[in-house]
Amino acid sequence: MQRQVTAVVVGGGPSGIAAVGNLLDIQPKSSIAWVDPHFQGGRINAKYTEVPSNTKVGFFLDYCEAVKPFRDIAHTTPMPNAITTLQNLPREETCSLGYAGDMLKVLSDGLVKDDRISSWKGAVTEVKRSATGATWSLAVQDDVRDVVERLEAPLVVYCTGSFPTIVPFPTGLSHQPELLDLDIALKPTLLAGTVPKDRDICIGVVGASHSAILVLMNLFTLSQNSHPQLRVRWFSRTKQLKYAEDKGDWILYDNTGLKGRAAQFARENLDGNKLSHSDVGKIITRVDCSGGRDQEIQAMMRVMPECDQVVQAVGYTRNPLPSMDQDITFDHQTGGFIDQGTNQPVPGLFGAGIAFPEKVVDPFGNVEYSVGFIKFMRFLKRVVPNWVESSLK
Repeated sequence: MQRQVTAVVVGGGPSGIAAVGNLLDIQPKSSIAWVDPHFQGGRINAKYTEVPSNTKVGFFLDYCEAVKPFRDIAHTTPMPNAITTLQNLPREETCSLGYAGDMLKVLSDGLVKDDRISSWKGAVTEVKRSATGATWSLAVQDDVRDVVERLEAPLVVYCTGSFPTIVPFPTGLSHQPELLDLDIALKPTLLAGTVPKDRDICIGVVGASHSAILVLMNLFTLSQNSHPQLRVRWFSRTKQLKYAEDKGDWILYDNTGLKGRAAQFARENLDGNKLSHSDVGKIITRVDCSGGRDQEIQAMMRVMPECDQVVQAVGYTRNPLPSMDQDITFDHQTGGFIDQGTNQPVPGLFGAGIAFPEKVVDPFGNVEYSVGFIKFMRFLKRVVPNWVESSLK
């Protein structure tokens, strides 16, 4: 027998929490099924609590105050708590993602306790349209009770997250380095225990993203504190890094430019010719991968065999979606999905978060995908009313 609900939200990270909050805000009498393996705030709390955020504290607080269900949780949670801790930090400064992760945990705990929400610790394994076509039927593997439950709802929201992208090493390397997980490289305490410190060790870092610069920063710090024999080869396509630029009422390269501590470290030590003249340059050697794919491969073939381990900081890949009987693509404007066979919108199926971000175009015409707590919230506040309206037809 299928349990009927108003909506199903899959995922418990910042976008999943925001989706649940917005659905309750718009439909206070709704019944929501929420599915996540942990309900701990997603990958932020699982992997990135030591990562310096590129988001100002004020934006985390704006996220927390954006919908009434969140404000109610903040009001009823005993103080002091993670939200009051954030409130005591300077709004215009950045902070560790651990503070934001703690806030997510408070909101997640509060939502799970809400009578309008039924939570399942587990995963959705199958999604298909019902016989009438008006609702979705979902199979949920309940890890707590070790059973498969079935849910039925007119509205399903995927906030299923992403994981670090892995690309194959060039074929024919004379020595194949060990892959060092990006998630480990972004967590200094874990990185220190993973990288050998009793011998010469060379680590390669591929990429020039925010994550790549943080990894370089972590490795340099490690070399100065506990791993004096550590050396780094930085494989980068660009010598001039990209920074977010405040234009007054908007930010150039808001989603792709460096911010916060990563930007500061890069400006002081990495940009242009600064690397060759800084103490960082004694540890980190830049490998020029510019000029196209062929030149990049040649540079990697020449230098990568020197590396014992390699970190790839080249983006994130969507987590796999539950099994479906149709091929779909995501519409980054509406948050809906398109059936590839008919090229028509898929009724009642939507997505948000790092796996399904909003596409934005800045005043200079640059196209980016909007990723961040407050960006997820703003997107959901714009589109969820339309989702709810379409599900009621």
